[in-house]
Amino acid sequence: MIDDKDLKILSILQKNSRTSNAEIARQLGIATSAVFERIRKLETKKIIRSYEARLNPKELSQELLAFIFVRTSDPVGDLKTARLLAELASVQEVHHITGEDCYLLKVRASSTEDLGRIMREDIGKIKEVSTTRTTIALETVKETCELCLGAARGLVNR
Repeated sequence: MIDDKDLKILSILQKNSRTSNAEIARQLGIATSAVFERIRKLETKKIIRSYEARLNPKELSQELLAFIFVRTSDPVGDLKTARLLAELASVQEVHHITGEDCYLLKVRASSTEDLGRIMREDIGKIKEVSTTRTTIALETVKETCELCLGAARGLVNR
């Protein structure tokens, strides 16, 4: 179980994973060694999976954002194609979904031409892919990896 202090640590790290243990300790009013131990336990429990830098796609010529619905010929429950799609460098997310399609991909590209190349040369080479439908985002109003920790309150051991 996690407690309120763990949730506060998670909240701080979600906003800035480079926040020092000393700064977290100062904000929570506990010892730095206690913060270190709590973070280690959260990592061991796989509550904290990784630390990463959020890059600006526009500054790195990856400003075109597309969502691609993929239908495959895979048997129900077989994730072979999902694993192949997940290996593609331009694919940021692969979601196994319900409905007419099998997967929803989040893809970054430098242009519509680049997206076309990704569709033909990368996704199109996977023989199990039967159809795709693509939606291009015109503008991103919100994009985050942060979880709403209010939902985790039920897990809290106070």
